[in-house]
Amino acid sequence: MKKLREFSLTTDDAPIIRTTGVTKEYDTGKLKVLALKGIDLTIGRGEVVAIMGPSGCGKTTLLNCLSGLDTVTSGSVIIAGHDVTALSDRELTAFRARQMGFIFQTYNLLPVLTAIENVELPLLVCGVLAREARERALDGIEQVGLLDWRRHRPAELSGGQRQRIAIARALATQPALVWADEPTGALDSRTSQEIIDLMLLLNREQRLTFIWVTHALEVAQQAQRLITMRDGLIAKDSAPVTVASDTAVSRLSSTYQEA
Repeated sequence: MKKLREFSLTTDDAPIIRTTGVTKEYDTGKLKVLALKGIDLTIGRGEVVAIMGPSGCGKTTLLNCLSGLDTVTSGSVIIAGHDVTALSDRELTAFRARQMGFIFQTYNLLPVLTAIENVELPLLVCGVLAREARERALDGIEQVGLLDWRRHRPAELSGGQRQRIAIARALATQPALVWADEPTGALDSRTSQEIIDLMLLLNREQRLTFIWVTHALEVAQQAQRLITMRDGLIAKDSAPVTVASDTAVSRLSSTYQEA
């Protein structure tokens, strides 16, 4: 069996994401739709970036293409120093598992597994030994403040708790960056803010890069950078009008330290 290549992170000074001329065309047989029309984008390590735009503008397609969940029609995508468009299917799967974390609106937790089993599953799939996988899963669950809930199944958790477990799962592989597709879409406003505060805390303490795709302006305004898409193109790329307050992040940090 051919051995998969080893992947290593770029240096802190190098962009964690760099795309050039990325296009994505869908061919239904009767109609061709150009969902992305030439995206040039550079994102630095440690940034929190929100991607917004009207329905059908291409924001989720962009996330899927950049993260390797979907293929690009043309252009290049460099993630953590590696051209993901040049990787084989097996290499791309391994790269996603080792370098990226994913958070989805629907949590994507397996209902038959406990919280800690859901967190350690991607580690076991990557070949991490069971003992180390359990230790790293425990560490991830502790980071999101749910250590006492580690033996509960998803049905026994609230929506906010399930999303925290999903975040712990995304962190377990010690990824270079975390993709979040509508991470607060299924949550009420208070729980939504708790999840955003948690991601901002992780960004500050661990310099994790977060890419949020969201339709919620109140979420996007808390990112360090706001990318607005329209008709498959980046219409605007700037700092949002309102940014995350140091007070909110500091408050959450204090809460975890006291717990």
